[in-house]
Amino acid sequence: MAKKMTSSLRPIDEIMTVWDVLTPDERQFLRTNYTVHHFKKNEMIQIEGEIPTHMMVLESGKAKVYKEGVGSRAQIIRMLKPGEHFGYRAIIASEPYNTNVSAFEASTVYMIKADIFISILKNNNAFCYRFLEEMATDLGASDARTVNLTQKHIRGRLAEALLMLKNRYGMEEDGATISIYLSREDLANLSNMTTSNAIRTLSNFVNEHIIAMDGRKLKIIDEEQLIRISKMG
Repeated sequence: MAKKMTSSLRPIDEIMTVWDVLTPDERQFLRTNYTVHHFKKNEMIQIEGEIPTHMMVLESGKAKVYKEGVGSRAQIIRMLKPGEHFGYRAIIASEPYNTNVSAFEASTVYMIKADIFISILKNNNAFCYRFLEEMATDLGASDARTVNLTQKHIRGRLAEALLMLKNRYGMEEDGATISIYLSREDLANLSNMTTSNAIRTLSNFVNEHIIAMDGRKLKIIDEEQLIRISKMG
């Protein structure tokens, strides 16, 4: 796992607007006090139960946040895209990490020591408020997702998952293929269903000409119908 910054990477304070409220001194302090880590596909970035030591920012790649449930079955909580922060909730709450994070593909992560993050948070009100906004947004999304995963039927949950992936990661050059290739197991864990149910529902969507599949590549053919299925639940 490399820790040396390379010239091809953007400085951490240029990734997202949340950092633009830092003072010049804070920016300089931050730029000299973070490390860069590279993770291979499926490598663990954060482990549930461990004491948090860093807040993290995904610089490039994709990662999944998940929890181990009953019978060690994984439930994917959310998917991360470049520029998103993670690991900070546990630091603020003074609790162990309550989720796992693993690299879905080769990924680069910026890491800031917990005490440095807390120091800036306590001394810069605007920066603190930005993270309050981010936590509030995450909480709202989590509440909505809880209802959807517990009340929607299988078709609605899978349709919602496909639309979420499309909105988060975008499409490839053809304008239809979702720019992330999930295994059937990951799709199932994202949609709160068994792998066999995910496979069967995907096949039904193909037969109904809603999507097309080529291995792990998923192409949305009829997005309006996918949205209807998601809304109907």
